[in-house]
Amino acid sequence: MRKTYRIKSNEEFAKIFSEGKTTANRQFVLYVVDKPGQVHFRYGVTVGRKVGNAVTRNRLKRWMREMIREHQNAVQADKDYIIIARKSLLSMEYHAASKSFSHVFKRAGLWRS
Repeated sequence: MRKTYRIKSNEEFAKIFSEGKTTANRQFVLYVVDKPGQVHFRYGVTVGRKVGNAVTRNRLKRWMREMIREHQNAVQADKDYIIIARKSLLSMEYHAASKSFSHVFKRAGLWRS
């Protein structure tokens, strides 16, 4: 995915955390902010230190970026997303984690089928 799809700055993360709507399941927390007129969605991924060591956290971030890439056509375009991984994601295989990822978007009402 291109750099224009990423949210990287702390200010943008803080703004989305404060203004965004939250939806969660056992594996993910999803923050969403509307951005009317935005051509494509933007996303940020984060994994807290409590989840594991750096190797584990980086693996989960790679998984989440791949899930976003796989499901980019099903995600609404005019929004900013922050996806946070929870510790229960460690005990899952990639396929099950991907299903949980789509589930949290469906729960938020943001999934286009």
